[in-house]
Amino acid sequence: MAGLRIDKLPDRTPVKLTIAVLPELNDALADYAAIYTDTYGQTDQVIDLIPAMLTTFLESDKEFKRCRARLQKGNQ
Repeated sequence: MAGLRIDKLPDRTPVKLTIAVLPELNDALADYAAIYTDTYGQTDQVIDLIPAMLTTFLESDKEFKRCRARLQKGNQ
């Protein structure tokens, strides 16, 4: 049987996290959501924006990516 061009898709089941934040961060997140609404004309809740914010942060952190690649290589 010939292999497909794409690998098997990874697990995409969302994982629920519960966190507590300081009031100042909560206020900043609420402000971010308000600015997001003003910018895009679409209202999304903070809880829906946080995954995109975290993904953007992690994808922009070059040192994290280097260290993570070494970590993952060591776990193989």
